[in-house]
Amino acid sequence: MIGSILGDIAGSVYEFHNIKTKEFPFLTPQKGYTDDSILTLATADWLLHGGDCATYYFRYATRYPCPLGGFGGRFREWLRQGQQTGQLRPYGSCGNGSAMRVGPVGWAFRTEEETLKAARISAACTHNHPEGIKGAQATALCIFLARDGKSKEDIKNTVEAKFDYDLNFTCDGIRDTYQWDATCQGTVPQAIRAFLDGTDFEDCIRTAISLGGDSDTLACITGSIAEAFYGIPPALHAQAMHYLPTHFQQIVAEFEEKYGPKIH
Repeated sequence: MIGSILGDIAGSVYEFHNIKTKEFPFLTPQKGYTDDSILTLATADWLLHGGDCATYYFRYATRYPCPLGGFGGRFREWLRQGQQTGQLRPYGSCGNGSAMRVGPVGWAFRTEEETLKAARISAACTHNHPEGIKGAQATALCIFLARDGKSKEDIKNTVEAKFDYDLNFTCDGIRDTYQWDATCQGTVPQAIRAFLDGTDFEDCIRTAISLGGDSDTLACITGSIAEAFYGIPPALHAQAMHYLPTHFQQIVAEFEEKYGPKIH
């Protein structure tokens, strides 16, 4: 799970100031966790303690209302309506929020069927558009397959066959023309491709951020997959934890204790 958070932090300052190169300071004091990490941790908390996942997303977002970069507009409206009515209803989004917060799901289950079911549940409480669900499921499945020791080629072929994503491009080939796209269909394939093109965990993150666009979310999704495939260097794991408040550190530690970290 810490791979999602590391990607988010590394990309945080480039979300609105894109950088089309892999050469940049990886972690600096100016960077920090965003809504991507907050909601990823909410997913982990839900998986650890059960209940309604929408309640966890609502609780975390209202407890931590001002992350770096803020929450998305439609998600903020979902929060506002929940506060006013006490009801948390999905709003048909195909945004990439469903994919950026799903990382823990990929670690928590023993079968592909269970993983896809939980990914659907985690998405559908807000992002119940078919593309929103698809993006979450594709991301979670990549993590599951990477944990299971599958090769990059196996992961690519499985995701293409199951979700009809076209991954026959390279990040080098699209970098100059890729633009901001906060939908799942405009983010998840690119994030998966960044993982496929990367040579180690950090290189995967750098590749994702170098595309531009919604940099922190791209890197969050890529990082969630790259962690399961490559593991996390202990020094990077420790650095990421230093960015997090105590409660977040406790959730990470509890989740890794139950489901296992991937430290290289």
